Amino acid sequence: MLAVLSPGQGSQKPGFLAPWLDLDGVEARLRWWSALAGVDLIHLGTRADADEIKDTARTQPLLVAAALLAAEHLPMHDVALVAGHSVGELGAAALAGVLPAEAAVTLAGVRGHEMAAACALEPTGMAAVLGGDPDEVLAALQSHGLHPANRNGAGQIVAAGAIDRLDKLAAEPPARTRIIRLQVAGAFHTPYMAPAEAALAAVAAGVTASAPARILLSNLDGAPVGHGPETLQRLVRQVTAPVRWDLCMRTLADLGVTGVIELPPAGTLAGLVKRELKGEGAPEIVTLNTPADLPAARRLVARHAGPAARPYAPWFRVVVSPAAGRLARAAEATVGAGVRAGQVLGHVTGAQGPVEVTAHDNGLLTEWLAHHDDPVAPGQPLVRIGGTH
Repeated sequence: MLAVLSPGQGSQKPGFLAPWLDLDGVEARLRWWSALAGVDLIHLGTRADADEIKDTARTQPLLVAAALLAAEHLPMHDVALVAGHSVGELGAAALAGVLPAEAAVTLAGVRGHEMAAACALEPTGMAAVLGGDPDEVLAALQSHGLHPANRNGAGQIVAAGAIDRLDKLAAEPPARTRIIRLQVAGAFHTPYMAPAEAALAAVAAGVTASAPARILLSNLDGAPVGHGPETLQRLVRQVTAPVRWDLCMRTLADLGVTGVIELPPAGTLAGLVKRELKGEGAPEIVTLNTPADLPAARRLVARHAGPAARPYAPWFRVVVSPAAGRLARAAEATVGAGVRAGQVLGHVTGAQGPVEVTAHDNGLLTEWLAHHDDPVAPGQPLVRIGGTH
């Protein structure tokens, strides 16, 4: 099974689109998409320096446009699965057939502009926490009033929130961790972005979304989504919700993905996949950065295209926390156990007392995403349920 991945903000490099303008029709397409996004994509992708393309309002439509341009030169009809990281989800949704390319670029322009405006409201930022025990890292973030904005797997959790709280985290890091402050404008994928989510929702309400033509994974919980309007709602919700790229990679493994192509500017997601999905059965990876990489990408498609590695269509659902508090898992809710819709899997006990955590589908409990007695937040993924159609 072949997967195509669309990268997110932070992967851009000065001049990375320049080689693509030598291909027929690319310059005209970028001029059209520039009009939709409200930024000069040709300038940004060829002549702009690192500081200029670091601007959220410019970076987001640039990344979506780059992914869509490169994908036009691949035999996408042989690709079984697509996924994107953060704003890359808009590109992935277009490649899945949920959105027209024009809608994806337009929404990326609105998303970038509104997130940049939200960043200006108060001083916030992000920092990568590398290494350490994940549960200890999450507990430390909660104690400092920070949010786990990205969980990227491979020992990387990105903290986001107020600058002074990030400073305290850096001064008191969790055991065996390294803190790297990220050069971003604000606390993406946190409640600080609520004004941007509302503005994007107002524009997205006028977009018609279709059912995906291929498997499309959601950053919200790593699960495939099969309904167009739900996909659009998730894309909007992701502005304030954490990016669970770790769960997306878990699904790549669960589905038996054997080949991965990362669209330009490529390298970041390929590195995460390489570190997380290693050993026997690790997927073959091609990073597509320039037209010179297209032959290798097409050969990868030829080797890994075709039906899924398993003769059924698997699905995954994630049960999230209904409240803030501490998780108590039910004794019978063990990994590998069958569960039924409505079954109580545990309780979250907070200030208002215990609240039930229930399954919303029949299936198999494949993984707990939080430990017994962990502090959890509303909407935090707790347990993963799978099944087949």
